[in-house]
Amino acid sequence: MPIPPHDGPLTVLVTGASSGIGRATGLELAGRGAQLVLMSRDRSSLEEAAAEMRAAGAAEVVVCAGDVTDEDQVRAAVSAATGRFGRLDVVVHSAQVMAYGRIEDVPREVYETVVDTALHGTANVARVVLPVFRAQHAGHLTVVNSLLGNVTAPTMGSYVAAKWGQLGLVRTLQVETRDEPGISISIVQPGGVNTPIYSQAASWTGNTGRPPPPVYSPFRVARRVLSTLDRPRRVVQAGILNHVVTAGFRIVPGVYDVLVGPLLQQLAVSKDETPPTAGNVIESKPAGNATEGPWRSI
Repeated sequence: MPIPPHDGPLTVLVTGASSGIGRATGLELAGRGAQLVLMSRDRSSLEEAAAEMRAAGAAEVVVCAGDVTDEDQVRAAVSAATGRFGRLDVVVHSAQVMAYGRIEDVPREVYETVVDTALHGTANVARVVLPVFRAQHAGHLTVVNSLLGNVTAPTMGSYVAAKWGQLGLVRTLQVETRDEPGISISIVQPGGVNTPIYSQAASWTGNTGRPPPPVYSPFRVARRVLSTLDRPRRVVQAGILNHVVTAGFRIVPGVYDVLVGPLLQQLAVSKDETPPTAGNVIESKPAGNATEGPWRSI
């Protein structure tokens, strides 16, 4: 059910708010006059994002630097929202990092951090947020997942493990909250999106990545996120070919397996050379944070 009306603007916590889809979602919410609490690992990038959102019309913006893999830091962000505004209406969980490389090549710490951010980070958010929603008898959580929560691709194993696990976790949360009709939980699955996550990613392939076409703008995905506030649904796609790719993976897996490697190499790998790098996986790289990447998008 949609969020019940109440006096005053919506109070929204956005994780991963310093870059990409999270930042775009914050800006779209600012245009609705929301009260925002922004969370990501780097405070300086959050302050830049907060300034943009205030200019875009946000009623108020609170910055709360933290890592979703740390439950205490998630709790601090939620407490900042409820302490300042008295309630928490919406949480948009979009924090994520990415790594390229075969499972045998990606170092354990990098692999586990990619998975932990999606899986344990989402569990931390749920563990802290759902009791607040239950006490209010209302609240909406949207988790940004991925097309790669449904399919797989070579050199994307850590991200695939992260997103498949996250999808299963959030579907379970949807079942576990059926006893409280005022709580709704939605999943948004983007395909390729023009954000910095690809150039910020760790890589052990010799190249950096790029979003596969058709490339959506982060604002287009953000509007899909916001659509779940007006009309909650279990799973929402944000990619016009998502259903086609998923159908191919499930119906003709042998054909999919033959084609996915060459197509990935042709459409989702930059024509550059880069030495092995942990990117922003282990620690934030603020200089690379932005709402959009350098690619053309629709």
